[in-house]
This record gives sequence, structure tokens and C-alpha cells, in this order.
Amino acid sequence: MSDNKISVIIPVYNGADRITKCLASVFNQSYKNLEVIVIDDGSTDNLIAAVKPWQDKIKFHQQANQGAPAARNFGFKVSTGELVIFLDADIILKPDCLEKMFLALSVDGSAVFAYSAFQFGWKKFSLWPFDYEKLKQMPYIHTSSLIRREFFSGFDESLKKFQDWDLFLTIAERGGQGVFIDEVLFKVASGGTMSNWLPSFVYQLPWLKGVKQYKKTEEIIKKKHRIS
Repeated sequence: MSDNKISVIIPVYNGADRITKCLASVFNQSYKNLEVIVIDDGSTDNLIAAVKPWQDKIKFHQQANQGAPAARNFGFKVSTGELVIFLDADIILKPDCLEKMFLALSVDGSAVFAYSAFQFGWKKFSLWPFDYEKLKQMPYIHTSSLIRREFFSGFDESLKKFQDWDLFLTIAERGGQGVFIDEVLFKVASGGTMSNWLPSFVYQLPWLKGVKQYKKTEEIIKKKHRIS
């Protein structure tokens, strides 16, 4: 492994119209020691053509459609960086995102992952400093956090939602803590195929199909992690 190399792992499913901006933001980072891995999760659009301008700069892998958790896990398996971050194709990083996350981990040697505030469409998620008790009550750490390789526990491929919540709960249960950067370091475009978000009040409308799945998966997570 190269010292302090960051593996940027990007699972993509029919994201040809979004991957261009994502990759442009990755290669515009002030932090340059990167390994960029794109996992095509069974796309049926023109993804190959979309990533062609970067074919000499990325590692491109294809698999049958298995969902984002499986694509991320596969990307991790073929990665070599001491630090890893997972991006969906609809994420656009600010130029100093990875540098600031790396510096946060360098300053706080006890932290095993760094996360930041972010913007989703029009909404800003300001978030809070790491608090295990708060994390047990709600998912507030985004998947796109910089993680020390040895502490990555893998995504639960059986989960349809909350894979990020499950991941950081597992890390915390094993003694890992996060360091928070109180600054918006990336933006998530709304309407993507890998990421999604709804305003909190929507989850009070139990007849909506998405909300029922939300509540069902929430109970699975709480049972798995013995959260009362």
C-alpha cells in the first residue's frame, strides 16, 4: 500500500448522467494520493461511454446487479488504500473535501472515521459531533465518510435501507469513534438511484409505501444492534 492512499469507491447503477460530475470533482481534489474504483452494478445505460474519458485514471469493474451494498463491498475487496471512502455517482465533492477529512483523522489519532456536514439538493444537513448514544437513536452519519481501512466492517447486503447506519453502529460497537467536520464538504444531487432522502415529516405518514419500508428496516436495525 502507498502511504496515506485514499481509495475512492463509487458504485454505479444507471448513473451515466451523473458520474461525469462526480468523477470531475474527485480528480479536482487538492488531495492527490487517490485510487479511484468504479463498480458498474449491472447498468443498462451508456455508463461505459460516460467513464471513458477517465479510463486511464480509474479502475473499472462490472458485476451483475446486486445492489449498492454488494457493489461497495466488492469495491473494498479490490481496493488497496489505507483509507477508504464510498461515493454514490450523484455526489459532488468540494475541492478540499478529502484533504480536510484526511487532516481531521491525522489530528485526532483516536478517530477511525471522519464525516462532515453535507447538502442534499436544497437541504443542508449540519449534523453533530460524534455521539454513540445519539447514533443509536437515529442515522446521522453519511455513507461518504473517510474510514481507516482496518476498521471497515463491511456493508450488510441483506439490508434494503440504512446500510450506512448499520455500518457506523457496528464500528462504534467495536470501539470506533468518528471525528466531525462542521463544514459542508460535498453535495448530493436529489433523485439519484443510489441515494435518497425524504423530509422528516413524511415519515409520519404511515400509508406511504416508502415509509412502511423505512419503519420496517428501522426495526431490523434496532433489533440487530439491541437498541430499545
